[in-house]
Amino acid sequence: MQNILLEPVHRIGTIAKLSGVPVPTLRVWEMRYQAFVPRKTAGQQRLYNDQDLLRATLLRQLSDAGHAISQIARLDADTLNRLWQQHQGHAQQQSRQRMPAGAVSLAVVGLGLAARVGSSAFRAGFASTSVQVAGVFADLDAALNAQFTSPPQILLVRAGTLHEIVLDGIRRVAHRHHVLQVIVVYSYGREQLAQAMKQAGMLVRREPVSDSDLADLVRSVLIIDTADTAPETAPGAMIPPRKYSDEVLARVAGISSAVLCECPRHVAEIIAQLASFEQYSQECLHKSSEDAHLHAHLASVSGSARALFERALERVAAHEGIDLGPLPG
Repeated sequence: MQNILLEPVHRIGTIAKLSGVPVPTLRVWEMRYQAFVPRKTAGQQRLYNDQDLLRATLLRQLSDAGHAISQIARLDADTLNRLWQQHQGHAQQQSRQRMPAGAVSLAVVGLGLAARVGSSAFRAGFASTSVQVAGVFADLDAALNAQFTSPPQILLVRAGTLHEIVLDGIRRVAHRHHVLQVIVVYSYGREQLAQAMKQAGMLVRREPVSDSDLADLVRSVLIIDTADTAPETAPGAMIPPRKYSDEVLARVAGISSAVLCECPRHVAEIIAQLASFEQYSQECLHKSSEDAHLHAHLASVSGSARALFERALERVAAHEGIDLGPLPG
């Protein structure tokens, strides 16, 4: 069966809207740097697949972060994703250094949403974590031009209607201020666009969302509060993004180790299971008000554990001489 992700179904205009890369830029990247090899119809219309959409998004993010497009244009999606995660990890470390321990900072777009962040129901969702509002803005343009002493960790946006202009504005604000996580609450919008935002790593919820559910969304991306939390993952810190794809983990799981027995396989399988459950728990947050608090906790627990096991895998790989890079070709 053909992999649906590799089936060319998107025209260049769709790729431009969803990735944030203008059509002329996509064409330059293709012709000058061979970043894409789209299939062409009989009428010479370019058709791209979902992998092209992912790569276009990552190429834009990395070029915005200072990487030369000439050096990254031909890299596969896994390698691009690892580079982006390294950039995010560096930005996160700098953000933690500027923030007091046990604190999380928000930039809020939407005056009504800001009032909800100040409600007792929202604040009740945080015990040991101090929520600091770095700025409140009426719209995305105001947030884009803001000056922060310390960059906010989370961008919280209220959008009446989701459309490509809103998505582009959110991306610009997030990249301009090195935001680590974006949470969007909206009233109306196409499901395709909402899914594209989720694939880009944003948490997206359709109204109605209660103040306590809003707190759960924020808590679901924070390291859990435990007595033995390591200093580098203190409560209030953001859960780092996933480092290794399912393909890399499957390859590691298939490697036989004479020294550590089956440790590489077990650790890789645990990471894959935790990552899957983390995503499942986050998606469950909006399905039921009764279990919203539970799923926020489960998402935080599984995300924190996944990050810890990723560090464990790196130690195992270093000891065993296992390459954790993407699959060749």
